[in-house]
Amino acid sequence: MKNLHGSYVLRGDELRRGRRIRQALLLAGFLLACTAFYGTREPEVATAAPASGAPFYLRGEAKKLFDELAHTRGELYLVTAQLERATAVLKFSAEYGIAADLAESIFDIAVAEGIDPALAFRVVRVESGFNERATSPVGAIGLAQVMLGTARYFSPEITREELYARDTNLRIGFRYLRALLDEHRGDMRTALLVYNRGPTAVRSSLAAGLDPANGYERLVLSGYTGAGRMD
Repeated sequence: MKNLHGSYVLRGDELRRGRRIRQALLLAGFLLACTAFYGTREPEVATAAPASGAPFYLRGEAKKLFDELAHTRGELYLVTAQLERATAVLKFSAEYGIAADLAESIFDIAVAEGIDPALAFRVVRVESGFNERATSPVGAIGLAQVMLGTARYFSPEITREELYARDTNLRIGFRYLRALLDEHRGDMRTALLVYNRGPTAVRSSLAAGLDPANGYERLVLSGYTGAGRMD
């Protein structure tokens, strides 16, 4: 992923956009003042602009200016969002000591599936240690350690080998986690235990009056203060 954060090219673009916005705002203020001035004058001839608005040529220039200003604001919003994403991806990459492209996949797919990226990275770290080929003794697969039976609930035709694919594994894992968070009304502890142990084991423990905790949820949530879901 090419990182332009802090580059001279990007700073130059930002400065030029800033100057354009300042100039646009000054011109907008001037045009509004003209509009107010012409709007309060008595018409001298029958062809004068209506007292309720600016002359037609000023109205046209004002509309053009405001359209350009809206477009520039949209560009600035997009650039800001891209910079925030790039900064977050690089932060997670450094924090967990993983390649930037893997951090990018985890971040983007977590956001797309409605999972807080900070929680998503914690889950992947505890589940697989960021090993795409990880396989548990009970058959959980890949980065998010998804069981094939669970994966087929979301993708009926998926094969075991396809589930090792990075983006497929993350997408199904995070979609499952989001479904559990919704089912348990944002109760991250219970949702994580079901994700790790399976619904049958958790239900059996609860039915027997036992605490289903196995330490997994503490590892994932240690130091985490987010909401889990992105609503």
